[in-house]
Amino acid sequence: MNVRRSAAVLAAVAVVGAATPAVADPSPSPSQAFPSALYGGKDPKFDGVWRQSLALLAQDTVGVKPAAKSVEWLVRQQCADGSFAPYRADPTAACDARTMVDTNQTAAAVQALTALGGHGAVTGKAVAWLKSVQNKDGGWGYTPGGASDTNSTSVVIGALTAAGEKPQQVEKGGKSPYDALLKLALGCDGDDAGAFAFQPDKKGKLAANADATAAGVLGALGKGMVVKPGGKTGATETTGATKGQACEDGKTPEQAAANGAAYLTKALAEDGHLTSALPGADPQPDYGNTADAVVALAARGDTGQAERSLSWLEKNASAWAGQNGPAAYAQLIFAAHATGTDPRDFGGTDLVKQLNATGPAPQTAEKTQAAEDKSDSDSGPFGVWWYVGVCLVAGVGIGFLFSGRRNRQQP
Repeated sequence: MNVRRSAAVLAAVAVVGAATPAVADPSPSPSQAFPSALYGGKDPKFDGVWRQSLALLAQDTVGVKPAAKSVEWLVRQQCADGSFAPYRADPTAACDARTMVDTNQTAAAVQALTALGGHGAVTGKAVAWLKSVQNKDGGWGYTPGGASDTNSTSVVIGALTAAGEKPQQVEKGGKSPYDALLKLALGCDGDDAGAFAFQPDKKGKLAANADATAAGVLGALGKGMVVKPGGKTGATETTGATKGQACEDGKTPEQAAANGAAYLTKALAEDGHLTSALPGADPQPDYGNTADAVVALAARGDTGQAERSLSWLEKNASAWAGQNGPAAYAQLIFAAHATGTDPRDFGGTDLVKQLNATGPAPQTAEKTQAAEDKSDSDSGPFGVWWYVGVCLVAGVGIGFLFSGRRNRQQP
């Protein structure tokens, strides 16, 4: 008798009349009653739609069909104008001027719902809203009307591509998203050659930003969060540098992507990971940005450094993902997928299982469990409810029955 079936029998005895074993609610506590359809147990005020979108997209990427209620929760977060806010506790209440919608949550939802399929009306409205808030330089800021930044512009490009749009043809004032990205790319002088900045500073100066560079490479390539590894471009085994990828000043998105990839390769080469530092703190490994950099490099086919950095993540990122929840697991799954690595055996960790555990059981898992339960109940002369009946009538002898049952079954 397998362990799961034994647990089901004991649960049935304890709760008479229950048709199926109870499923644990992933919500934190009564004092923090977040929706049970939501992935993750932390306050979703600032990232609910983002992390839900990444979780659903990651599940779809590995062939897992998400729980229907989790998909429905995401759909119901949309405002009437097509935009998404990070979290609307009451989706039946109409959005108004106080609803803090943003481009990043909206673009992430588009990528997830497009991948899942069957939500054309929702994604169509979302894309229309994104086009309506495009800046005159061709890019997007985090909030409507905000200055364009590399990350927001790139995640919107990914949404446009996913929805079947051609980003180069989505223009405002004659400027496309690629025009905005090229203005945010550093030139080829200095140590930070080829990087992307997040935004210009108050004086208009660009400062290299590794996170923005990873996003910028994907955006310049017209790709979203999920990519298939491209063809190899000749990464060396000793240094991780890529042949022929010295920074070259250019006016094309492809050259900007190549320059950004060269910057990332150089930044990753020494330790295998990117670093970050809070003010007054020592530099620390940046797991999330490293995962994003792996995806960006793999998208270009720069697989040498991508694979080395993925190996570093396999050895070091499990605790980080466990602490940060569904979006972090999704980032690692995207990185594994981009390099052809099995996310179910990620340095000994099953990322898919860990992600699924942060929210409702996906439909795939539900069907598998139902099949197993049916198989168990039909596997011998007696089923689960036979045991329940005996326990209710006799109230004794459970140990004897289980022991006798095991002796009669094949190991």
